[in-house]
Amino acid sequence: MNRTDRLYAVREELRRAGPRGRTAERLAETFEVSVRTIKRDISALQSGGFPVWACPGPGGGYVVDAHATLPPVNLTPSEVSALAVLLATQTGQPFAAHARTALAKILAVALPADRDRAERLASRVWINHANDQAPTSPSLRGTVEEALATARTISLRYRDGNGAESERRVDPQLLGHTLGHWYLIAYCHTRQAIRWFRLDRITAARLTSQASVDRPISDIGVPPQSARPVWD
Repeated sequence: MNRTDRLYAVREELRRAGPRGRTAERLAETFEVSVRTIKRDISALQSGGFPVWACPGPGGGYVVDAHATLPPVNLTPSEVSALAVLLATQTGQPFAAHARTALAKILAVALPADRDRAERLASRVWINHANDQAPTSPSLRGTVEEALATARTISLRYRDGNGAESERRVDPQLLGHTLGHWYLIAYCHTRQAIRWFRLDRITAARLTSQASVDRPISDIGVPPQSARPVWD
């Protein structure tokens, strides 16, 4: 078993163990490696965000936080393939990197036969990206995503349709997609009003420590009847 497969297996073994946990010695015996190797694996899982911690004392071991993990979710190969197809159409778009991570987690816990069928089905769907909108830089998208997720103000540099650049400090409110472009809708501290910023025209963005303020949806405007939130 290579290290990647072992990490997945250790994670699932800890899930199955529940609140009883597993000692490093027992995990080492199960996977036929040294205790030192298991401790390195646990450290790698923790670095990757997996909610596992060590319980000290006699009989202690590694335990997974049950409240921070999803229960088993049984998806069909077609459902997994549908997620992969949708993700492929969003390459370079907001939260696409997070979606790829989520799909990888789903594939990691899928039955091997289901994973193989899902991958085969997804390989039978082709997408031509030649005419796609040019994606914004990953670092810029990451800043915008982090600002929305943590409710923090962004300091950005923006180039308008005439090529003029300006420095802005904004409170992100939402992301919108219309007319073939993604927009950051934000409250602009300079204009003291809601403004729409095309993501591909933001030339630089920096996350600040200042908390942003959520504005009423009515301040943002009334969306067209054809618009829908992603989570409805």
